[in-house]
Amino acid sequence: MSEPVGEAGDIAGLARELTGLGVVPGQVLLVHSALRGTGLDAGTLRAALLMALGEEGTLVVPAFTAENSDTSTAHKAAIAGLTRREAAAYRARMPAFDPAVTPCPAMGRLAESVRTAEGAVRSSHPQTSFAALGARAAELMSGHPLHSHLGPESPLGALERADARVLLLNVGYGACTAFHLAEYRPDAVTRSYHCVVKAPDGSPRWVEYEDVHLDDSDFEVIGAAFPWGLERKGRVGGAETRLFPVKDAVAHATVWMAGNRR
Repeated sequence: MSEPVGEAGDIAGLARELTGLGVVPGQVLLVHSALRGTGLDAGTLRAALLMALGEEGTLVVPAFTAENSDTSTAHKAAIAGLTRREAAAYRARMPAFDPAVTPCPAMGRLAESVRTAEGAVRSSHPQTSFAALGARAAELMSGHPLHSHLGPESPLGALERADARVLLLNVGYGACTAFHLAEYRPDAVTRSYHCVVKAPDGSPRWVEYEDVHLDDSDFEVIGAAFPWGLERKGRVGGAETRLFPVKDAVAHATVWMAGNRR
């Protein structure tokens, strides 16, 4: 029998590569990716991931919106060079976060493809939401309080409890959100955050809350120290790819941070 051709063939071929790497039906999979330079189409990759996961599997992506805050580095970069009056006007024009429509451009094309897909479910956090497709999407996205960007009460915590896997496609460990869960410990340093959300009447409303001071500046180093045997490496669509359990990533980062962070 001849191989399928065109997009259907691409989907089937990518699904086989994902299966060869260790993606199995019924799995919960958190995917971080960067498709630039890979030649991969976001819709095709999404379809291949769903094919490899099967009807009982769940595909999850970060749908973060740092642009929605005036305390983020993204906001500071956007207002760099503006006068105080111009910066204030820019802040006043910032649209309120709406999980149904607010895009997540910084997360890449696959994340946007999942977020906008029919049947997708998105968590409610105005800064660090996740989007999901599949059997457990609604369950895993159901709780996301303001004070838990990426902590135990967030979808990331739910993914750890669900024995989810992380797939890094064409990105390094600097993108490994799972490491952030290790920052939520009793002695964690907290800070204040501000962001604009949609009030019940539809108008923009600024909110302030406290949460852990998140720091991904050493994530590449943490990843480089990942114990041998905890991850599976391969190529999907020609792109370097890694697969490993969220639990192993969090456990490793917890030990590493305890011994190396001050």
